[in-house]
Amino acid sequence: MDDNFDIKEKLYRAVYPPEYLAMFWRKDGSLSSAAFADPKGLSVDRGNHRSDQDVVVYMQKKFTGRIIYLYVKHCYDTGAVVRYLPSKSNKYHSEIHGSQTTILLSKSQRLYLAKKARVL
Repeated sequence: MDDNFDIKEKLYRAVYPPEYLAMFWRKDGSLSSAAFADPKGLSVDRGNHRSDQDVVVYMQKKFTGRIIYLYVKHCYDTGAVVRYLPSKSNKYHSEIHGSQTTILLSKSQRLYLAKKARVL
Protein backbone atom coordinates (compact mmCIF):
# COMPACT_ATOMS: atom_id res chain seq x y z
CA MET A 1 0.00 0.00 0.00
CA ASP A 2 1.06 3.55 -0.63
CA ASP A 3 -0.28 7.11 -0.64
CA ASN A 4 -2.16 6.62 -3.90
CA PHE A 5 -5.90 6.24 -3.42
CA ASP A 6 -8.19 5.15 -6.21
CA ILE A 7 -11.38 7.24 -6.32
CA LYS A 8 -13.39 3.98 -6.14
CA GLU A 9 -11.62 2.78 -2.99
CA LYS A 10 -13.82 2.53 0.09
CA LEU A 11 -12.91 4.14 3.40
CA TYR A 12 -14.38 2.59 6.54
CA ARG A 13 -15.02 4.03 9.98
CA ALA A 14 -16.42 2.61 13.20
CA VAL A 15 -19.11 4.85 14.70
CA TYR A 16 -20.62 4.33 18.13
CA PRO A 17 -24.27 3.24 17.87
CA PRO A 18 -27.02 5.69 18.88
CA GLU A 19 -27.73 3.86 22.14
CA TYR A 20 -24.12 4.51 23.16
CA LEU A 21 -23.50 7.98 21.71
CA ALA A 22 -26.60 9.57 20.21
CA MET A 23 -24.84 12.69 18.89
CA PHE A 24 -23.46 10.69 15.92
CA TRP A 25 -26.94 9.79 14.66
CA ARG A 26 -30.07 11.66 13.61
CA LYS A 27 -33.52 10.68 14.79
CA ASP A 28 -34.27 9.12 11.38
CA GLY A 29 -31.31 6.73 11.82
CA SER A 30 -28.98 8.48 9.38
CA LEU A 31 -25.51 9.65 10.30
CA SER A 32 -24.95 13.07 11.81
CA SER A 33 -22.12 15.27 10.60
CA ALA A 34 -20.74 14.99 14.16
CA ALA A 35 -19.48 11.51 13.23
CA PHE A 36 -17.01 13.23 10.90
CA ALA A 37 -15.57 15.82 13.29
CA ASP A 38 -12.13 15.11 14.72
CA PRO A 39 -9.55 17.87 15.22
CA LYS A 40 -6.78 15.25 15.18
CA GLY A 41 -7.79 13.92 11.74
CA LEU A 42 -10.73 11.70 10.87
CA SER A 43 -9.50 8.12 11.30
CA VAL A 44 -10.58 5.60 8.72
CA ASP A 45 -9.41 2.24 7.44
CA ARG A 46 -8.77 2.02 3.73
CA GLY A 47 -10.45 -0.82 1.92
CA ASN A 48 -7.46 -1.79 -0.22
CA HIS A 49 -9.78 -3.96 -2.36
CA ARG A 50 -10.89 -6.14 0.57
CA SER A 51 -14.49 -7.30 0.74
CA ASP A 52 -16.85 -5.44 3.08
CA GLN A 53 -17.12 -8.61 5.16
CA ASP A 54 -13.34 -8.90 5.56
CA VAL A 55 -13.14 -5.26 6.64
CA VAL A 56 -15.97 -5.66 9.16
CA VAL A 57 -14.35 -8.73 10.73
CA TYR A 58 -10.98 -6.93 10.94
CA MET A 59 -12.41 -3.72 12.39
CA GLN A 60 -14.72 -5.38 14.91
CA LYS A 61 -11.68 -6.96 16.55
CA LYS A 62 -10.45 -3.46 17.47
CA PHE A 63 -13.44 -1.13 17.46
CA THR A 64 -16.91 -0.86 18.94
CA GLY A 65 -19.82 0.34 16.89
CA ARG A 66 -21.34 0.25 13.48
CA ILE A 67 -19.07 0.17 10.47
CA ILE A 68 -19.77 2.80 7.86
CA TYR A 69 -18.12 3.43 4.53
CA LEU A 70 -17.76 6.08 1.89
CA TYR A 71 -15.64 6.40 -1.22
CA VAL A 72 -12.40 8.30 -1.70
CA LYS A 73 -14.20 10.17 -4.49
CA HIS A 74 -16.61 11.64 -1.95
CA CYS A 75 -13.68 13.10 -0.03
CA TYR A 76 -12.12 14.55 -3.17
CA ASP A 77 -15.50 16.01 -4.21
CA THR A 78 -15.38 18.22 -1.09
CA GLY A 79 -11.72 19.17 -1.43
CA ALA A 80 -10.72 16.92 1.47
CA VAL A 81 -7.38 15.12 1.51
CA VAL A 82 -6.97 11.40 2.22
CA ARG A 83 -3.68 10.41 3.83
CA TYR A 84 -2.31 6.91 4.28
CA LEU A 85 -0.95 6.81 7.85
CA PRO A 86 -0.42 3.19 8.89
CA SER A 87 0.28 2.46 12.54
CA LYS A 88 2.09 -0.44 14.17
CA SER A 89 -1.23 -2.06 15.02
CA ASN A 90 -3.16 -1.18 11.85
CA LYS A 91 -1.63 -1.27 8.39
CA TYR A 92 -4.88 0.09 6.88
CA HIS A 93 -5.12 3.24 9.03
CA SER A 94 -5.65 6.44 7.09
CA GLU A 95 -7.05 9.87 7.83
CA ILE A 96 -9.29 12.35 6.09
CA HIS A 97 -8.21 15.98 6.48
CA GLY A 98 -10.04 19.14 5.49
CA SER A 99 -7.24 20.30 3.19
CA GLN A 100 -3.48 20.12 2.74
CA THR A 101 -3.06 22.63 5.58
CA THR A 102 -6.17 22.03 7.76
CA ILE A 103 -6.84 18.80 9.62
CA LEU A 104 -10.43 19.34 10.76
CA LEU A 105 -13.09 18.88 8.11
CA SER A 106 -15.27 21.95 7.55
CA LYS A 107 -18.95 21.88 8.43
CA SER A 108 -19.93 21.59 4.76
CA GLN A 109 -17.45 18.74 4.21
CA ARG A 110 -18.82 16.89 7.24
CA LEU A 111 -22.42 17.35 6.08
CA TYR A 112 -21.60 16.09 2.57
CA LEU A 113 -19.72 13.03 3.83
CA ALA A 114 -22.51 12.21 6.31
CA LYS A 115 -24.99 12.17 3.40
CA LYS A 116 -22.75 9.96 1.27
CA ALA A 117 -21.74 7.45 3.98
CA ARG A 118 -23.50 4.11 4.23
CA VAL A 119 -23.84 1.72 7.15
CA LEU A 120 -22.83 -1.89 6.57
